[in-house]
Amino acid sequence: MFAKAFRVKSNTAIKGSDRRKLRNDVAATFPTLTSEQLSEIVPNKEELNIIKLYAHKGDALTVYANGRIPVLFEMEKRLYPTVYTLWSHPHLLPAFSTWPPVLHKLAGGADLMLPGVVVPSYGLPQVDRGTLCAITLVGNSAPVAIGIATMSSAEMVAAGMKGKGFTVLHTYMDHLWEFGDKSCPPTIVPLEAEPSEMMDAEEEEQEAGEGEGKSQENSHPIDPCLQTGIRNLNMEDAIQSVDMTEKEEPNENGAAETTEEDNLDVPQEAEDSRSPQEQMDALLHQCFFHALKCKVKKSELPLLTSTFLRNYMFACCPQGQQLDIKKSSYKKFSKFLQSMQQQNILQVKELNKGVESIVNVDWRHESIRSFVVPIEIAASELSVQDSRSGDGEQPYHCPEITPLYGISSRMAPLFQESGYNFIKVDPILCDCLLDKSEQDEISKLTWDNLLSRCLDKLQPFHQVTFFGHDPIVRKGNNDPIDINIAQRSCNKKVTIIKNLELYGLDPQAVANFLQLKVQASATVTTLPGAKDRAQVQVQGNQIHHLAKLLVEDYQIPRKYIKGLEMAPKMGRKK
Repeated sequence: MFAKAFRVKSNTAIKGSDRRKLRNDVAATFPTLTSEQLSEIVPNKEELNIIKLYAHKGDALTVYANGRIPVLFEMEKRLYPTVYTLWSHPHLLPAFSTWPPVLHKLAGGADLMLPGVVVPSYGLPQVDRGTLCAITLVGNSAPVAIGIATMSSAEMVAAGMKGKGFTVLHTYMDHLWEFGDKSCPPTIVPLEAEPSEMMDAEEEEQEAGEGEGKSQENSHPIDPCLQTGIRNLNMEDAIQSVDMTEKEEPNENGAAETTEEDNLDVPQEAEDSRSPQEQMDALLHQCFFHALKCKVKKSELPLLTSTFLRNYMFACCPQGQQLDIKKSSYKKFSKFLQSMQQQNILQVKELNKGVESIVNVDWRHESIRSFVVPIEIAASELSVQDSRSGDGEQPYHCPEITPLYGISSRMAPLFQESGYNFIKVDPILCDCLLDKSEQDEISKLTWDNLLSRCLDKLQPFHQVTFFGHDPIVRKGNNDPIDINIAQRSCNKKVTIIKNLELYGLDPQAVANFLQLKVQASATVTTLPGAKDRAQVQVQGNQIHHLAKLLVEDYQIPRKYIKGLEMAPKMGRKK
C-alpha cells in the first residue's frame, strides 16, 4: 500500500469532538486496549493531526499523526495501527514471524507467502480469514509489518503451509514509516510458551478424548513431519516464495539463483565466532567508512554529527541488520567519532554550543582508500537505482519553458491579411501599432521599432513541457519559484517558498528534504488566494540549501528562481 510515494491532500489538527470519536473507534476496533494504552494512542491534550492523502494507485487514505509520528491509518472505514504504534504495543495483534531477508521484499510491495512463515514449536496463533495480523522477524517480537490473513490458521496447516498467507498493507521502511521520525524497531525478546503450560496441555490431551479435538482446534498444532520440514525450511525458499507475488520478469530463474547465493551466507553468519559486541563494532566501522567513501561530499562540510549518523550511516546499514551503537564497545557515537579523530580520519568541532559537526575528512587516509563496499550491498544499491529508473518513480526533470505571444483582436488583422514584411505604415499597421496621437505623425517605422511595438501589443503566454507529457500552454508570463525571507517574533527569520507546483515539484517533498537537511521545522500551508497552490515555510534563512537543491540537484535555471540573492553571506571558516 505504501511501497510507493503518496500525495498529501491536507494536514489539519483534529478537533475535540473528532478526537473523542476517534478514541471510541479505536476502543471498538482494539477491545484489548486498556484506558491508559488508549490514551497513549489517542492522547487527550497532545497535538493530533488528521492527514488526508492519496496512495500511488489513487486510493484515498486518512492518517492520524501524534506530532510527526503516524499512529493510525484509516482505509475503507477501517482503522489500522502503524509500526510505530505496534512497537509500543507489540501484543496488540496476533503475530507471525518470518526471516529477516524477507523484510526488504515486503517493503518493496510484496505479500507474505506461507513458506516464508516460521512456525514456532507451540504452533500458529489462532486467526480467522480476514484477521489483521502483525509480522515480526525471527528473534525479535517488534512488528515490522501488518497484513490481513488470506486464510485461517487451520486452512494454513491444511494447505501444508503453501500459498499466499498475508496481504501486506504497511511495513517498516515504507513511505508511511518515512513520514514519521524514521526510527528503527526496538529489540523485544520473544516470549516462548512455558514448559509447564505445554506439559499441562499434553496431560489434558491424554486425559480427555473429546477434549483432544477441541484442543487441536484452538492451538492448531502442526503435524510432526510437516513441522520438521517447515523448521528446516531455509531462507532461500522463503524469499523465492515472496518473489512469486512480485511482477514476473524474463530473468526470473536468474533472480532466484542470485537469491540462493545471497542466502548461502546466512548460515555462515550464524557460525560467526565473534561476540555480539565485536559484530556490532564491525558493522559500525563498515557503515562509517561506506558513508565517508560513497555518500558524503566535501561541499556538504561542515556536517552535523547527528545528521551524518541519521542520513548517511543508517542508510549504509545492510538489509536485515540494525545499527545499534549502544551494543558496540563505544556505547556513544561521540566516543566513536573521537576514536576516528585520534586516527586522523576526520576532524570534529563544536561550532555551536553543545552541537558537534564534522569539519574535515581526510579522504586520502589509508582506512578510507582501502575500504571496499561489500558486493551484496553494492548490488542492492544498484538494484535500487535500476528500479528508480525503471518501473518505479521517475527522476525529476526540469520542465522546458518557452515564452509565447497571443494575438489580441486588435492585432488579428496584421497577421491575417498582411503577413510580416512591413516597413511602411499602412492603415493596418496604423490601427494595430500606433496610438491616436501618433497616427498623423508617423508614416515609417524601423524594423526594431516595429518589432518592439508589435510584441508590446501581443498578449503574453508561455508553454510548459514536462518530461514524458504533452506541452501545456498557460496565459500570462511564467512565474518563477519565489523565495522570500520573512521576519517573525523575537527577530526570528523564516524562508518561504512559493510556486513549486508550477515546475512539477511536490511542496511536501521539498519541505521534508529541508527539514532533514537543516534540522529545522518545515511546514506546508495553502497559498493565500490560491486553493490549489501551497507554500513551504522553513525556520531560518535556508536559501543556500534551496539553491543547491533547485539549481544543482534539480537543474532548474537560475532565471526561473527569484530570491537567491538573499542568501546569507558565508563567513570564513575558522
